[in-house]
Amino acid sequence: MEKNLVSHSYSIGVEERRKMNGHHSLLIFFTGLSGSGKSTLANALEQRLYKDGIKTYVLDGDNVRKGINNNLSFKPEDRSENLRRIGEVSKLFVDAGIVVLAAFIAPYEKDRVFIKKTVGPDNYIEVFVNTSLEVCEQRDVKGLYEKARKGEIKNLTGVSAPYEQPIEPDIEVTNENSIEESVDVIYNKIKNQIKLKK
Repeated sequence: MEKNLVSHSYSIGVEERRKMNGHHSLLIFFTGLSGSGKSTLANALEQRLYKDGIKTYVLDGDNVRKGINNNLSFKPEDRSENLRRIGEVSKLFVDAGIVVLAAFIAPYEKDRVFIKKTVGPDNYIEVFVNTSLEVCEQRDVKGLYEKARKGEIKNLTGVSAPYEQPIEPDIEVTNENSIEESVDVIYNKIKNQIKLKK
């Protein structure tokens, strides 16, 4: 059946959608340990972009796993499939002319590289939320670390599963930065990339 699939060309493409929206589209990909602040920063940055009239959408690990990826476990192969789907969904949003903010642990470098290739390197900004395991465990906003330490949760990144830190992220923020400072750093890095050239 696969050999019968044919891509259809439509009259309206990404450039037309970007022009209508008044800005470029791209994927801002937040990666870091559970509790590092990825979703908090994605939410805060979206509010900043919204005030600028930028059309956005946030993809969050927990929300996506409750819907489109609810059939996946946390085994390494399912983690990779989870992120493959996120890459493909993000590509559709970018094609629609929207700025996507994706907050996922994404523990494996190969999966982040795959997503970058999927959306295109020019449409990808990687933000490493570099919060130490110790700080994440102190926060333990979801109670996951406590459960993992008791053996109630298996394959928790940072405890019983690895996290491969990004080699060359586009942006790195830490728990030493306030939310406002981190948003400023990210916003200042991306603002020129989002603007359309006239």
